[in-house]
Amino acid sequence: MKPQTLLCPDLPLYRKGKVREVYDFGAQLLMVATDQISAFDVVLPSLIPGKGQVLTEVSNFWFDHFKEVPNHLIATEVEDFPQECQKYKDILKGRAVLVKKTELVEMEAIVRGYLSGSGFKDYQKTGRVCGIQLPPGLAHCAKLEEPLFTPSTKAFEGHDMNISEQEIKKKLGPKLVDEIKEKALDLYQRAAAYALKRGILIADTKFEFGVLKGQVILIDEILTPDSSRFWPADDYQPGKEQNSFDKQIIRNYLNTLDWDKTYPGPELPQTVISESLARYKEVFTRLTGNES
Repeated sequence: MKPQTLLCPDLPLYRKGKVREVYDFGAQLLMVATDQISAFDVVLPSLIPGKGQVLTEVSNFWFDHFKEVPNHLIATEVEDFPQECQKYKDILKGRAVLVKKTELVEMEAIVRGYLSGSGFKDYQKTGRVCGIQLPPGLAHCAKLEEPLFTPSTKAFEGHDMNISEQEIKKKLGPKLVDEIKEKALDLYQRAAAYALKRGILIADTKFEFGVLKGQVILIDEILTPDSSRFWPADDYQPGKEQNSFDKQIIRNYLNTLDWDKTYPGPELPQTVISESLARYKEVFTRLTGNES
């Protein structure tokens, strides 16, 4: 990943991620979703115009839907951000949130309801996913009997790595991991039930948590097309790649190229950009009933 030009260069930078910028305001952070897209851990040169706003809208919807779950959100309107942000109000509108700064739990809390992605690759090789033994003969994208908690390491550069629950407990402590596992599984199951009523299968998703004053709270983005696999329920069929609402469209296109999946990535054709944005917007509309 190569650093990109910042959207708000005069604000105090806390961290530049693959597709987000985070600015530091003491006990608070400003998280900004850009229109950049990453695939195979490489930030691509093409932008998906409006993607940052759609992802932020989806995440804010879920935070409100699960508002009884303690989370990091403080403000979603630019007018409520620190004064230094106001000169960037046109850039920040709809794509930024002000949040509480927490002590990050260095783990991706991944929950899988279906066998896909790196989980299916692990299963093909070992019959297991993150050390969890599964029945033989499961098809690609098969629905699992029960959702699985399959954590991974948290990498700010490069690849996150799948890790067993036992291994992550050695790193972080069993009490903290058990609490996060319970929260993540509960959130996934409730979100999956809600989404199914709106014609969407949530194949898998990742949550992140932080600790603030001794309390474990939900942070980062949640249940967006960038942090989850969303599939249309009406054409779900195990044994094949699903018609996805997430950036699988982009991954599928990149897999047709002679590209070694290292920087720099290739430009995306306008058809792939337009189709991807349309899928992001469709999932927002299906989930919320509103137009993005």
